[in-house]
Amino acid sequence: MVYMCLEYCPPCFSDDDNSEEGLTTIHSGRHEYAFSLELPQTPLATSFEGKHGSVRYWVKAELHRPWLLPMKTKKEFTVFEHIDINTPLLLSPQAGTKDKTLCCWFCTSGPISLSAKIERKGYTPGESIQIFAEIENCSSRMVVPKAAIYQTQTFYAKGKMKEVKQLVANLRGESLSSGKTETWSGKMLKIPPVSPSILDCSIIRVEYSLMVYVDIPGAINLSLNLPLVIGTIPLHPFGSRTSSVSSQCSMSWLGMGLPERPEAPPSYAEIVTEEQRQSSLDVPAAREELDGPLFAYIHEFRFQPPPLYSEIDPNPDHASRTEERRLDTCPSR
Repeated sequence: MVYMCLEYCPPCFSDDDNSEEGLTTIHSGRHEYAFSLELPQTPLATSFEGKHGSVRYWVKAELHRPWLLPMKTKKEFTVFEHIDINTPLLLSPQAGTKDKTLCCWFCTSGPISLSAKIERKGYTPGESIQIFAEIENCSSRMVVPKAAIYQTQTFYAKGKMKEVKQLVANLRGESLSSGKTETWSGKMLKIPPVSPSILDCSIIRVEYSLMVYVDIPGAINLSLNLPLVIGTIPLHPFGSRTSSVSSQCSMSWLGMGLPERPEAPPSYAEIVTEEQRQSSLDVPAAREELDGPLFAYIHEFRFQPPPLYSEIDPNPDHASRTEERRLDTCPSR
């Protein structure tokens, strides 16, 4: 809802000179008029201020006066095209591996290898990105692992394109001498308040990326670019659990995988309390006439806890004999 305020001082003439059908006379003083405008149903680009262009929205009001120039005013407002990061595409992990060999004339140094991974592709401002990386320096130089978030603004007009790349946030690791290895087990890099990604606008695009790189003095850096999408709808708790599990399962290449042995199921006492078990042991009076061999057998095993969980078969001979009997038996035709 938008409100328009008017302060009007009428000129020095009578109302008879200004009497026309369909017109409303505004008396001297302050007047407020509320009106509303519905935005188009088509997707609107997010409000943005860039170096070579911008996306702006405003509402404009005019007051027409007889024999005088109209009075105009406008007020800007912000539009967000919501991006929900709780989608399979934005929850998928991003990873990469690169290596580089340094050469100086006829001398060849050992390789520098870099492996990096993040839990997902979509984030919201204020979140921290967990970076998992492994850097191995087999060269003869001192190198420094680093990470940075970059914003790339791309402008399209009249068949031409201009691109602006800006640093958003960065961090620095420990220096690595020759033969050393460093592992990042979830190093945190916080995303500052930034504009959401703009991906569906034909004239302006705003994209983000995480660059994990090795700063090599006297040579071109070894870098990995992992794409990011900055959204407006944060991660749901269920999405966070799914992302965490998928991240752990795919981190085996960094030596941080899930344990191979499965977790045992909960015990019977954790699910059924002693009071429930005792109360269920009482046979209802309505079933007393069903007393017989079949009902006694059912009643005997109905309320017993399941057997304890074990990864080792307690009766291996019985299982093997059962399997042999199945193989010897011919299927019925």
